[in-house]
Parts: sequence; C-alpha cells; structure tokens
Amino acid sequence: MKENRIYNFNAGPATLPLGILEEIRDSFLNFKGSGMSITEISHRSKWFDDVINDAIERTKRLLNLNENFHVLFLQGGASMQFCMIPMNFLREGMSADYVNTGIWSTKAIKEAQIQGKQIRVAASSEDKNFSYIPENVQFSDNAVYVHITSNNTIKGTQWASFPDTGSIPLVADMSSDIMSRPVNADKFGLIYAGAQKNIGPAGVCMVIIRDDMLKMAPDRLPSMLKYTTFASKNSMYNTPPCFAIYTIQLVLKWLEETVGGLDKMGEINRKKGRLLYDFIDSGSFYKGTAEPESRSMMNVTFRIKDENLEKLFIQESLKNGFSGLKGHRSVGGCRASIYNATTIEAVETLVDFMKTFERKNG
Repeated sequence: MKENRIYNFNAGPATLPLGILEEIRDSFLNFKGSGMSITEISHRSKWFDDVINDAIERTKRLLNLNENFHVLFLQGGASMQFCMIPMNFLREGMSADYVNTGIWSTKAIKEAQIQGKQIRVAASSEDKNFSYIPENVQFSDNAVYVHITSNNTIKGTQWASFPDTGSIPLVADMSSDIMSRPVNADKFGLIYAGAQKNIGPAGVCMVIIRDDMLKMAPDRLPSMLKYTTFASKNSMYNTPPCFAIYTIQLVLKWLEETVGGLDKMGEINRKKGRLLYDFIDSGSFYKGTAEPESRSMMNVTFRIKDENLEKLFIQESLKNGFSGLKGHRSVGGCRASIYNATTIEAVETLVDFMKTFERKNG
C-alpha cells in the first residue's frame, strides 16, 4: 500500500494505475499550461482535441484497427448500447442472434425485445446458473449480427476465445475486459465498453464500430441515438465527458508505453489469474463458482466452505486493507476483480491474507 491507499478489488468503478492518479492530481489545476483544469477547458479547444485524438489513435494501435473502424466516446454507459444496437441495426424483417451468459446479456436481450425487434437466443448457460460459456453455438444464417458479453463480472465467466460466426458481424459488450488481452478486431462489427471497469472512470462508453455497420443506421432515429451522429462529429456532437476521456487517454498511454501493449498485459493478467485460482483450487476451504474452462481473468468469484464465514471474511479483509471482495448482491459469496491496474503484488498479498484467514477459521 502507498499513502494509506488500500488494495482495491472493486468490480467497478474500479482501480486505476496509481501513477495516472498522481499525474491527474498534479496537473488538475493547470492542465498543459492552460491555467484551467481539464474539467474547465472547452471541448472545442486544441487542448481537448489533442486528448481525444490521441485516445483514438492509441486505441487503434493497441487493437490493431484498420481504417474501416471508428472509435467513439458516448455517454449512457454500456446500458445505453443495449438499446442503441438493435435500434441502429435491426430494421423490420431483420433478426439478430444473442448468447445469454448472465445478467448483462439478459439486459441486452430485454432492451431489444422492448423495441419489438426480432432476436433469437442462440445459446444460454442459464441451465447451470450462468456458470459456464456455451460452446459450439449454432448461429442463424440470416442474422444481422451476433451479440455476446465477453466477460461476466457477476458470475466470473469469460469467453476464452470468441465464437466463429462466419461472415456475420460479432457485436460484443467488453465493458469488463477490454484492453486486457490481444483481440482480433476483424471479426467484430462493433465493440462497446463502459470505461469504469478497465480503462477509466465512470461516465463514458467506448464504442468501436466498423464502417459497414455504421452505414446501416436508419435516418429516422433521434440524433443522440445514431452512431453516425457521433462518428461525423468526432464524438463531439454535444459536450462529451472530457475528464473521463482524458483519463482513458492516460490509461491507454500507460498500456502502450509502460506495460508494452496488449500481449504484455495479457501475460500479466494470466499470471494474476493463475495465482488466485491455483490457491483457491489447492484446498477445500475456498471454492470457485465458475466452471474451470470458463473462468474469468478479470473477476474471480468464489465461496467459502462454511458460507457463514463469508461475512467475517469481508469484515476481516477490510480491516487488513482490502476493498471490494464482497460478491455481487444478486449472488452473494466473494469476488476479487483483478483488472489491468491491479498489480501482481496486490494479488499475492490477497492470497497471503486468504491463507491466514483459512488457518484461523478452517
């Protein structure tokens, strides 16, 4: 720990690299010599132009995006995308496939159904309480897109590899694992991610959309609900969330220049995941809740053999400098979110605490 900071395992809003927080603090009152805070400068200024354009270029480099992709920054979070996606892509007589792997997929399905759009649930893991990722899914030949949630923060599951959808564009909610590993973007028509879990603070959603998908948006939609509105104005049709975009830019710079890119980030995340899962699997006191082949490298969910001890575990963890280890209210149990900014040291220290707790209470 540093300067009384605790080990932050919250699922979102989540931990950010300490160096970035320090840089924001040090420049907050006078951004780039402007005499103003980043929260005060005009979004039409060169200062902010430089911020948003650098964030876009770094996103393209990190994900190896070609010129057919647009990087947008929208408000409304990933939840707004649940309705915008079918609104922009599903005209009358068209249908899309969805894979249901838990609450966020369920919400996306619901938002499409509210609009009366034709969708098909091509696969679901609800039969086992969303503890696994479906395999060998058969998709419709005429689907406009296939929608998946790449990582489930609540159930602790993640697509280890993405499904083969052939020529059908893949649309993915990557809110909780974007920039955590290399991704072959060519198979995706659209990627979206609420920033507050892995790349920045709450208040902005990154949308990466392919040109052919962008052109599908019908003209008769409200301006604020059309992707073309934001693509044509470099995400500045209205005032964007400047501070959140600025923080994303700093995180992307950190990923590119300090970490060394997504291959390196993926290696670090796999190491953190192995440290925690190997310990959980080493005995019978703790038990993982997701099936091993579907386990998330971002959100490690587990129970304690005697579930009555879980409340004590959370209390003791807070006393010992660990935050965010309580499982989601809908499922209970325990959860450690180990996003990009969570250090290997933090995970090692958590494992040491878990060993101590087991010795005292096992």
